[in-house]
Amino acid sequence: MTTVILAEKPSQARSYVQAFQKSTKKQGYYTVSDPVLPANTLVTYGLGHLVELATPDKYDQKYQQWALSNLPIFPNKYKFEVSASKRTQFKIVKDLLTKADTIIVATDSGREGSNIAWSIMSQAQIDVKKKTIKRLWLNSLEKDAIITGFKNLGDWHKDYLAYKEAQTRQISDWLIGMNGSPLYTLLLRQNGVRGVYSIGRVQTPTLYMVYQRDQAIKNFKPEPYFELNAEILANQQKFVAKLDPYQRFKDETGLMTFMRAKHVHKGSQDGLIKDVQKQAKKRASPQLFSLSSLQSAMNKRYHASASQTLAAIQSLYEAKYLSYPRTDCAYITDEEFEYLVANLTKYLGLVSKQVALTNTTPNKRYVNGKKVEEHYAIIMTKVVPTKEKLASLPKLQQQVYDLVLRTTLAMFADPYEYEETTIITQVGDANFKATGKVPTKQGWQALFDDHQADQQETATLPLVHQGDQVQANLQTPQKETTPPVPFTEGTLITAMKTAGKTLDDEEAQAILKDVQGIGTSATRANVLEVLKKRGYLVTEKNKLHVSEAGITLCKAVELEPLLTSPEMTAKWEQALQQISTEERTPDNFLSQIKKFVEKLIADVPTQLTGSAAIKQQIDHQQQAQKAAEVFLETPQATVLNRFCCKVLNKE
Repeated sequence: MTTVILAEKPSQARSYVQAFQKSTKKQGYYTVSDPVLPANTLVTYGLGHLVELATPDKYDQKYQQWALSNLPIFPNKYKFEVSASKRTQFKIVKDLLTKADTIIVATDSGREGSNIAWSIMSQAQIDVKKKTIKRLWLNSLEKDAIITGFKNLGDWHKDYLAYKEAQTRQISDWLIGMNGSPLYTLLLRQNGVRGVYSIGRVQTPTLYMVYQRDQAIKNFKPEPYFELNAEILANQQKFVAKLDPYQRFKDETGLMTFMRAKHVHKGSQDGLIKDVQKQAKKRASPQLFSLSSLQSAMNKRYHASASQTLAAIQSLYEAKYLSYPRTDCAYITDEEFEYLVANLTKYLGLVSKQVALTNTTPNKRYVNGKKVEEHYAIIMTKVVPTKEKLASLPKLQQQVYDLVLRTTLAMFADPYEYEETTIITQVGDANFKATGKVPTKQGWQALFDDHQADQQETATLPLVHQGDQVQANLQTPQKETTPPVPFTEGTLITAMKTAGKTLDDEEAQAILKDVQGIGTSATRANVLEVLKKRGYLVTEKNKLHVSEAGITLCKAVELEPLLTSPEMTAKWEQALQQISTEERTPDNFLSQIKKFVEKLIADVPTQLTGSAAIKQQIDHQQQAQKAAEVFLETPQATVLNRFCCKVLNKE
């Protein structure tokens, strides 16, 4: 009887092998033995996605050249293939799985990991009905977690449904991309636009979000307004109070009318302290990190891209220092909480600031097993690196570990406490409010650098009492409304995750909330990288903007709401989820996707022909191309070309 453990990639296989008592490395696999394993157990591995969907030209050579007459491309049966560089390993895996009596699926615990394993078994033509299939489920690659996982192997049924959902998502994306990309590219070429334009179920609405933000900034027209503030002098100290309730005035006439009605005027006049309220307040530490929130935090603090952060977390996971990266959960269970408590002293030794970590009772804000489904939040493992080991890691890995460490430890510290003072000053018949916050106990904030704290909370107000007479200097500053802020990778990741908050449709909001918005934790970083590599998104000083090519694409698709709205992803993701719960079949879902593609093919030619926005963008691009051609004929361009040629020749 032979048991084969199928890992996702070599590094994962090595982690398993290192946890077992004995192992021998072979070509493309290991032989292993351990009390937790049956006799004659082998560990083999994929190379990530060993099996991928074939491109259209593998179905018919006519698809080698794009043509509108070839659309739609709807294969009767979808072909999968193994790339030439991975065929040797695939053959090894296939031979081992064929001979196996029991197969343990030990790829990443999630939809994509399930897809990788079952796609390999399908391509290898493994008759799973004649095999015993088990599933390994892990949140950490630590030795004891691996051993515990192999002692508690799960059933294959749920895993198979996750595979069918992921594969259906993969095929639907293929159908939209392989039909939508040539459709838009060829129609834009007919209108005089050069280039290849890529369409994607997730990438297109993501790009369009940035485009809409850019357009909102570009079209923003500042509007002047007036405020009414009071500079209060009390006990020889000054503080500024704002009109309460706060109000903006569109013009000076409206402001003066208001001031006359309230019997006040610009400049100095008497005031009265009407009310003084002091309140002790507390603020709990931030929630634990999901992948998206950690990517956002790393971008805000260190300007790291989403993909750079994911790569750093993945490396720390494989080094057994952090838990599973691709999680959308911000909670842990009692089990993780217990081992964190047991290792608090070791963790605290890695932090330069000494903080009392006395809250060793689980708090529902962080510890809630009911909210943990596939994977818990990103936290430290029981393997605690030394300071020297941490210092030897790449800088970004150090920063990621440090931020996870401090955020996790913060839940054991006391809340941040401060005293909030609110003073209401009456001037004439108008009220003005000032709020001051004074820290009384640093609590968890002592774990973080000073720049994390809200600087405004150090503002103090003078000691005053109700009924005190004061001097008020009324000021009427003129200001302007400010434009929206450009997206960063961090804020865009957040917008992808919480896109439901921007929708009007309550049902769509609920769907997006359930599925965590546009894309998944495992795919969002890659979506942004694809958009950047294809030249649709550019980064300038950590700000994301849409390129000229991206603008052209966005203007081309803006009349097709299913390609631009988060609602498309919401409805598709809901339907895809129903596959894993057996409420919907893959064929049912894919038939809806085909109808959508057919609608695109029918509608888009008319949309582009009659689009004034597209015509304007085409004219803009053509002018830019002419300018480039004129430059190439200038002496400066000739000198530049000669210089480039010399550099290339030297290289």
